[in-house]
Amino acid sequence: MPKQVDHVSRRRLIAEAVCHLADERGLEGVTLRDVAARAQVSMGAVQRCFRTKEEMLVFALAHIGERISERVRARLVRSPAQSAGTALGHAVTEISLLREEHRAEARVWLAFVAQAAVSKALAGTLQANYATLQEAFTRLISEAGEGPDRTGPRDPRREARTLLALADGLTTHVLIGHLAPQEAHDVLHAHLAGLWEQPARPPHTT
Repeated sequence: MPKQVDHVSRRRLIAEAVCHLADERGLEGVTLRDVAARAQVSMGAVQRCFRTKEEMLVFALAHIGERISERVRARLVRSPAQSAGTALGHAVTEISLLREEHRAEARVWLAFVAQAAVSKALAGTLQANYATLQEAFTRLISEAGEGPDRTGPRDPRREARTLLALADGLTTHVLIGHLAPQEAHDVLHAHLAGLWEQPARPPHTT
């Protein structure tokens, strides 16, 4: 009988090969032939999984996004009783890719962002990723601002957009060496801390 092929696993294997090559050479250095060699599959196997290079890149980008999202979900599952503000901090820390173990992933992510400027297919995938994150951040910011001891932002959606842009910007600044990871971490969490203001106390009367 012919050998059964797990196409889902093979597509993920190819996506990992794309990411490794993109980290080493940038996306301009990713060819179908090199991807096949890195994944240790035939060119035909790559072409059966993906009709074009762009389709392969779109899948690889979605694969990275899912990997980051899975880490966010895992952190939330480990601490289900945490506050919305703490959950937001964990989520933003994960997507900003500031830790040393995520430095290669950050390089690959930004390579895809740069390529998306000239690829509508990649841009569409990024837009969908950012839209999902924006909705999650908006909800967490709204929930974290509820309560008698703090006043949340007037426009949680705008703050969510700001937070996404800040996280991406800090990733870039760390990669090019403008900021050390700890400096970027401090900037990020100082911004988070400033999202909620303590309500003004009534004047003291005698």
